[in-house]
Amino acid sequence: MKNFVFSLFCLITLTAQSQIIKNTTFVDPFIGTGGHGHTYPGATVPYGMVQLSPDTRIDGSWDGCSGYHQSDSVIYGFTHTHLNGTGCSEFGDILFMPMTGTPSVDNKKYSCAFSHKNESASPGYYSVKLNNGVFVELTSTTRVGFHKYTFPKAETASIILDLTHRDKTLESSLHIIDKNHIEGMRRSEGWAANQYIYFVAEFSKPFDSYGISSDDKMDEKAMDAAGTNIKAYFKFKNKANESIDVKVSISLVSIDGAHKNMLSELNHWDFKKVKKDAEALWNKELEKIDITGATAEQKKIFYTALYHVMLQPNVNMDVDGQYRGRDNKIHTANGFTYYSVFSLWDTFRAAHPLYTLIDRKRTLDFIKTFLAQYEQGGYLPVWELASNEADCMIGYHSVSVIADAFIKGIKDFDTNEAFEAMKKSATRKIHGLPAYMDHGFLQMDDDAESVSKTLEYAYDDWCIAQMAKALGKTDDYETYIKRAQYYKNIFDPETGFVRPKKNGNWFSPFEPREVNNNFTEANSWQYTFFVPQDISGLAELMGGTAKLDEKLDELFTTTSKTTGRTQDDISGMIGQYAHGNEPSHHMAYLYDYIGKPWKTQERVHQVLTQFYQAKPDGLIGNEDCGQMSAWYVLSAMGIYAVTPGNPVFAIGTPLFNEVKINLENGKTFIIKTNKGSSTNFYIESANLNGNPYKKSFLAYDDILNGGNLTFEMSSKPELTWGSAKGDFPVTSITDNKIVVSPVILASSKSFKDKEAISIKSIQKDCKIYYTIDGTEPAVYSRIYVTPFTISSAYSIKAIAVNSQGEKSLVTTAIFYKRSFDRTIQILSKYSPQYTAGGDDGIIDGIRGDLDWRKGDWQGYQGQDFEAIVDLDKEEDVTEIAAGFLQDVTSWIMMPKKVEIQTSLDGKTFTDFGTVDNVISDKDYKVQVKDFGVTKKDPVKARYVRVKAYNYGKLPAWHRGAGGDAHIFIDEIIID
Repeated sequence: MKNFVFSLFCLITLTAQSQIIKNTTFVDPFIGTGGHGHTYPGATVPYGMVQLSPDTRIDGSWDGCSGYHQSDSVIYGFTHTHLNGTGCSEFGDILFMPMTGTPSVDNKKYSCAFSHKNESASPGYYSVKLNNGVFVELTSTTRVGFHKYTFPKAETASIILDLTHRDKTLESSLHIIDKNHIEGMRRSEGWAANQYIYFVAEFSKPFDSYGISSDDKMDEKAMDAAGTNIKAYFKFKNKANESIDVKVSISLVSIDGAHKNMLSELNHWDFKKVKKDAEALWNKELEKIDITGATAEQKKIFYTALYHVMLQPNVNMDVDGQYRGRDNKIHTANGFTYYSVFSLWDTFRAAHPLYTLIDRKRTLDFIKTFLAQYEQGGYLPVWELASNEADCMIGYHSVSVIADAFIKGIKDFDTNEAFEAMKKSATRKIHGLPAYMDHGFLQMDDDAESVSKTLEYAYDDWCIAQMAKALGKTDDYETYIKRAQYYKNIFDPETGFVRPKKNGNWFSPFEPREVNNNFTEANSWQYTFFVPQDISGLAELMGGTAKLDEKLDELFTTTSKTTGRTQDDISGMIGQYAHGNEPSHHMAYLYDYIGKPWKTQERVHQVLTQFYQAKPDGLIGNEDCGQMSAWYVLSAMGIYAVTPGNPVFAIGTPLFNEVKINLENGKTFIIKTNKGSSTNFYIESANLNGNPYKKSFLAYDDILNGGNLTFEMSSKPELTWGSAKGDFPVTSITDNKIVVSPVILASSKSFKDKEAISIKSIQKDCKIYYTIDGTEPAVYSRIYVTPFTISSAYSIKAIAVNSQGEKSLVTTAIFYKRSFDRTIQILSKYSPQYTAGGDDGIIDGIRGDLDWRKGDWQGYQGQDFEAIVDLDKEEDVTEIAAGFLQDVTSWIMMPKKVEIQTSLDGKTFTDFGTVDNVISDKDYKVQVKDFGVTKKDPVKARYVRVKAYNYGKLPAWHRGAGGDAHIFIDEIIID
C-alpha cells in the first residue's frame, strides 16, 4: 500500500511538473520581433533588471526600438538592457561581442552576419551561431547576464566591449582590475535624459592581451580610461571549440553595487544551472494561469503573451536594496522591491488589472515605487524608465493603478500620502492642466492633443474621486467627480463625436477619420468612446443606448481608411476600430454595457483569432510593455477590465475549454466552456459556483474568493443572456452633475470689419449669460437671446446656467480686429494638417508659439514656400520678415534661405533682400526665428513676395533619413 501511495504521489508530481514545463515550452520569444511588435528575443528572468539580447540595430529607428528586428541579418553585439515593445528607442547598454581574426572596435568590423535559422530562444535563454562560426549562448539572473561564446577554431579569439553603443554617451569609464576582471560605468542621454549604469565583468579565463580605445586612439597598456568614446578588445588564446564565458553584473547605483549583485546572484560558472534556474523562475510565474483545450498554436500565443506581460516593470535596485531615485540620489528600499519602466498610458488599461489578479504583492511594490518617486521627484510617474521621468504620452495614469488596487483591497501602503500624490499629479502646471481646470476642457489654443487629454484627464479624475469617496474625503470627491464629467464639454451632439475646440468654438473643418494633433495617436472615431467612467453618460449624450449601439456598429463597419497624418500606430483595423493601439482596446466590450453582450462576443472573438498569431509579425501593433499581450490574456480567459478603478470585469468570450487562475491566496478560479469551438463562441448560458448566472460581468471578489464559472457555448447569439437590467455592467456618474460649458460660434478669431457671434448650449434647460469686456459672467450679466455682431476687439466670456441655478465653467473667446486690409495669395500648397486656420492665418497678426501642434502654424512638406501679399494700396515699406520654426525631431527645419521682393504692379518684382539660415540642422531645440530685412530708406510697394527654400531630404544621421522636411511659417510681418 505504501508503495502504491508513493507511486501515485510520484505520478501526480511528474504530471504537475510536466504541465509547468509545458507552459514554459510554449513561449516563443520571437513573436513580436517582426512587423511593428518591437519585442526582443533575448534572455531575462521575470521582471529582471537584465535583459540580455542581441542588437541588430544601432540607430533609433521606429522598428528598432527594442534593438532587434526580424528583418535584419547582422548582429552588432549583445547588450544588457532592452525595452519590450515600446514606440521610442532606449537602452541597449554595455555591449559585448565575440570576434574572430584581428580585433577591431569599429562596429562595421566587429559586427557579424547571422541567419535566423541558427537562432533559438526560450524563457531565460537565447542562442545564435554567427556566420563567423562563434556559437553564442545567453542566460541571466535578475541582475547578472551570463554569456557563453564557443569559438570554432584553434585561433586567437577576441571579445569586444563598446560603451558608446546606441544613445548618446555623456560619460563613461573602464578599469582593468586584472586579466579576468574589468569594471566600468556609462551615463547616457536618450529617451531617459540621464541614465546611469555601472557594471563589473568577469571572464572565465584570463585574456592574453587587450586594448582600450579612447576617442578612437588605441592604448594597449593603459589600465583605465574615461570619456565619452570608450571601447576595448580582449584577446584570448583559444583551443578549437573552447568556450569563453563572461558574467556581467549591472547596477544603477555604483560599481560596488554591481560587485555585490555578482557575488549574491552568480558566484559560479555553471551556465546550465543558471539557465535551469531561469527556466524555473519562469515556470513559477507562468503556472499562475493554466489552460486546457487549446491548440498548440493557441498555447504558444497565450503563454508568449503572458511572458510578455511579465517582462516588465523591471527590478531596479541592488541586492542590498539600494537604488537610484528620481532625485538622482541613492536610497534604500525598506520592505519593498523598487521597480522601473512604467509605460502607464498603455498598461493601466489591461496589464495592471491583470497584475491585480495574478500578482497582488508585486502590485503593492509598484505602488510603493510610485510613492518613492513622488517623494523624490515631486509627482507620480507618467512614463518612467531608469529612474528618469520621460513625461511621455498623456494623462496621469498612476492614479488609475493606485485606485484600482485600492478598490480591490490592495491597501498596505500610505493611502493618505498616495491620495495627496494623486491630487498633485492632477494639478501640475503642465500639459494644459491649468486650462483644463479653469474652463473644464482643453482646446487647441491650450495644448496639443487637446481632445485626448481632456478625455484621459477626466477618467483619471474619476479614479481620484473613487479614492476620495472610499477615504471619506467629501470635498475632494465633489471636486473630482465633477472633473470626471469634463468630457461632456468636448462632445458635439450635432456630429455625435468628441471634437476639438479652438477659441471657444468647434474647430472646422471636422472629419472624424482625420488623424491630427488634436488626438494622441488616433482620431475622433478612436477617442469618442473613451469615457469608461460614465458609459451611461456618454450614451445619454448620443441620444440613448440605441444610438450608442448604432455608433458602435458603425465604428466596426465603416471604412478603415483614415485621413490626415500617417500614424503607424493605427493598425489592426476593423472599420475605425484600431486594435494595434491602446485607445481602442476596451471598445468591443462596450456592447456589454448596453445589454448586447453577443455583439461583444463577436468582436472579441474576431480580434482574438485575427490579430494574434504565433509568428514574428504576429502582433498587430507595438507590444507596449505588455499591454497588447495583457489584452489577449484577459480576453482569452473571457474577461476584461473596461474601467480600472471599478472592481468589475466585463465578460467577453472564453477561447479555451478551461482556464485555471492560481491565486496568491491559495485559491483557484476556474473558467470552463462546454461545446466551445471556433464557431461556437456565443454564450448561451452560464453557471457560477453551481448557480445560474445571467450577468455579463464578474466581480473581482468573485474571482479572488475562488470558484467555478461555466459557460454553455453556441454557434448562434443568445439575445436574452446578459441583456436584462441588472444583468449588464454599468458605469454612471449620478451625483454632482455638471452644466456643460457653452460654445461661442464665429467664423474667425481675427476679422477685418465685423464678426457675427452666436453662443449655444447643448443642454436644453439652460440660459446663457455673457460679457464682452473680459469680466467674469454671472446671472446679472447680459443674457444671450440672438446672434450679435462685433466690430472691435473683444474678449467674450459666457456661462450656461440650468433651471436649478447651477452654472457651467466659463468659455472664453478672444477676437482681434486687423488694423490693415491685406490679402494673400499662397503659391504653394500647405498640408491640410497644418493650415493656421487658412490662408489669412499667416497675416492675421496672431503669432504661433513653440508648440506648433496647437494649429497656429502653416506647414509645407517637400516643397518651397511662396506667397504674395497685397497691401491693398501703395505704402512705404521699411521692414519685411517672416517667422519660421524648427523642430528637428519632428522633421521641421528652418528654410535654407528666404528671398523677399517687392512690386508696385504685382508683375515686376524687385529684390528687397535675402536672408540665409544660420541655425544648425542638428540643433534639436524647438525654436522660432524671424527671417527679416530692414531698410534705412523706405521702399514704395503694394505687393510683397516671400519665398522660403525647403531644407530638402532629411540627411542620413536623421531618424527620418530620406524623408521630406517641412517648412513651418507664421507670420509674414510687413512694416
